[in-house]
Amino acid sequence: MNVVSIMAHQDDEMRCLGTMLKCKARGDMLFFITLTDGSKGMVQAPHLTREEAAMIRLREMCSLAEAVGAVYIHLNEPDEFLYDTPEVRMKLIEAIRASGAGLIFTHYQEDYNLDHVTVSSLVRHCAMQACLPVLPTVSPALKEHPAVFLCEPFGAFHFPATHYVDIGEYRQEKARLLRYHVSQEEALRAATGSGLEAICARLDAYRGDLAGCEWAEAFIPMQGRGTIKAYPVLP
Repeated sequence: MNVVSIMAHQDDEMRCLGTMLKCKARGDMLFFITLTDGSKGMVQAPHLTREEAAMIRLREMCSLAEAVGAVYIHLNEPDEFLYDTPEVRMKLIEAIRASGAGLIFTHYQEDYNLDHVTVSSLVRHCAMQACLPVLPTVSPALKEHPAVFLCEPFGAFHFPATHYVDIGEYRQEKARLLRYHVSQEEALRAATGSGLEAICARLDAYRGDLAGCEWAEAFIPMQGRGTIKAYPVLP
């Protein structure tokens, strides 16, 4: 199937990247969709213009997608000012249709960043509309509703995980790919004192311990019409 990460920012895929690599190993095609330009994530370089910062984030995400053999679709909305509008809905519906999504990973509905929350809400609506022919786009409507799983958020939020994926074989590759986000490694170290690999390792180890393996990513199926399947979807 076609496996799609739909996230607000470039680097948000860190919560499902190991699972996506495992999907690729079983023969799935990978797609990354980001809704914002990521231009406000450069806390270590606030002097950059929006255009300069956005170009850095775009290059980094393109490099990651190319390295893993994935397709990258960028909707280029302004970072930290993402809103649910008719125009954004139509752009996301087209992107979901163009990806031929069978499995979607996206943000949990509770999160520290409202861009993340907005994306979660948009995916709930647009994944459903992507299967219906009433909203015309360049790409045809999907034949069936994709499965949708929500990724674990940052911060002090209760995340009642129901599905765990052992990513032990893919942890090193996940860490290698995340290094393409050079700007965000610098930004996170400046803002939190920890880089991408350390942030992921702590949570992946914790979830692995709960699941009886060394490293795992955890998910919840989105509660919606068509989002839950009666057959195995995750690898």
